[in-house]
Parts: sequence; structure tokens; C-alpha cells
Amino acid sequence: MINANWQRSSFSPDGGNNCVEVAATDDGVALRESDIPNELLTTGRTTLYSLIRSAKAGAFQYPPS
Repeated sequence: MINANWQRSSFSPDGGNNCVEVAATDDGVALRESDIPNELLTTGRTTLYSLIRSAKAGAFQYPPS
């Protein structure tokens, strides 16, 4: 998994070690922090899509509206 095709956000600075990275897997998606590359979080594609869609819609704003 370490040799996967990891992608960083376009908002991440070049060469920075403060980025969340994402890679496709056979059965979902893997996420890792760039400064701790050996620790992985895995989830399904639909679950990650739902999280991102909810965040973009403001579901996690504080205080709640």
C-alpha cells in the first residue's frame, strides 16, 4: 500500500509535510497524513464521497445553523 499512487490536495504546498493524501485501493480508498505515511485509514468510496459532500454542504459548521 505504501507504493500506491498517492494524491495530495491542490491546496497543499509543494514539498510540505502537513497534507492528507488519498489513494484508490481495490476495495475502497486509503488516507494518510504525509508526515506519518505508515499509518493508514481505509474506507469505502461511497462513505468518503458522502463525507466530502456533507462537508461541502456545511453539515459540520460550528455553531450549527
